[in-house]
Amino acid sequence: MNAVFLGMASLLAAAAGYWVLGRGTPRPTGTWAMGALLGSFALAFASYAPLFEDAAESVVPDVARLLSNGASVAAATAVLAVSFQLNLEPAEAQRRIRLRLFLLTGTVFGMTTLFAYEQMAHRSPRAYALYLLLYISYLGFAVVDFLVQSVRQSKTTRRSSVRIGLRLAAAGCGFALVYSAYKLTRLVDLGLGLHLIPAHSECSSLVSMPCVFSVTSPALAVLLICLGLTLPAVVYPVSQTRRRRWEAQSFEALGSLWKDLSTAMPEIVLSSADDAQGSSSDPDFLLQRRVIEISDGSLALRAYRPRAVQQAAQDAFGTGTEERAAAVEAAVVKAALAGLRRGRLADEVAPPAAEAASRKDLQAATEWFLLVADAYDERVGRVRDDGQPELIGA
Repeated sequence: MNAVFLGMASLLAAAAGYWVLGRGTPRPTGTWAMGALLGSFALAFASYAPLFEDAAESVVPDVARLLSNGASVAAATAVLAVSFQLNLEPAEAQRRIRLRLFLLTGTVFGMTTLFAYEQMAHRSPRAYALYLLLYISYLGFAVVDFLVQSVRQSKTTRRSSVRIGLRLAAAGCGFALVYSAYKLTRLVDLGLGLHLIPAHSECSSLVSMPCVFSVTSPALAVLLICLGLTLPAVVYPVSQTRRRRWEAQSFEALGSLWKDLSTAMPEIVLSSADDAQGSSSDPDFLLQRRVIEISDGSLALRAYRPRAVQQAAQDAFGTGTEERAAAVEAAVVKAALAGLRRGRLADEVAPPAAEAASRKDLQAATEWFLLVADAYDERVGRVRDDGQPELIGA
């Protein structure tokens, strides 16, 4: 258990340090709140470790409980602060955070006072009951508040990583409520003197009773909430890296088609004076430019697109899928380029591919041109003297 809890505490402490110190400037919204959240959860996890508990309680009896509970309510407040800063206007977020900080300060002060009185009164059951009541009240309030927000936001967000993260955090709130219910049960048990739950028991297993409620449930709550809130921040750079790799690969894949079009029609190549500063090596910018130039070249070839070649390619490749439509379009483009070089207009102009017209955004247009470029290289050969391209694999 020491390895589990101290390992998680170290990992969370490192994450808190990175979030606060390694994010650069200007710091994103919620940086300090997230750092406080991860730091509080790190202390909470450390307090669950028997090694930490024994060391702390060798100085002050039962102080590990106060540290753990204090870290829990601080983390619950930080969770709310992160949520407020991400989902509300700055002024409203600051107002709500300020109110929660006042409540947190009062709660921690009250818990510390009751804990000190409990120790001086030789573990007074009444003082402990009031301590539990104060702790449960604030924790339950914060958990329910965040649960409502996370469920509401998960239904409206468009980013899948944010939606999944919020649902993980909501699941963590469920475990936190289980823990709160356990503490409430213990409070009732103390008040009525039923002695259903041992007052002091060592946890040797995470699945034994009552440790499954007192230790495992809050640990799972911490883990799920941390995962849920940090998942979007972890997924975003990964997705950006994958997107940049796709952009670079797509840029190269469109090279052959672009080269033939730009050689035949140099006017479609955008002037280098149009480059934004520092954009000449940006994969996104380069890909957008190449797609625009290919699109302009396709439009410039309209008068040279032979309907006969389009019909022959449809008969050879078939219809019904985007790959087949792209192969047909590639044959028409290659024949149109040959007609342009010879100065021969099409007797009957082939209409644009319906699949191309349906691509309304840049990414969709890129995906279409990638299919056309692949077919242009692999499925359409040279154009014969009669203007018909050789169709490969038809």
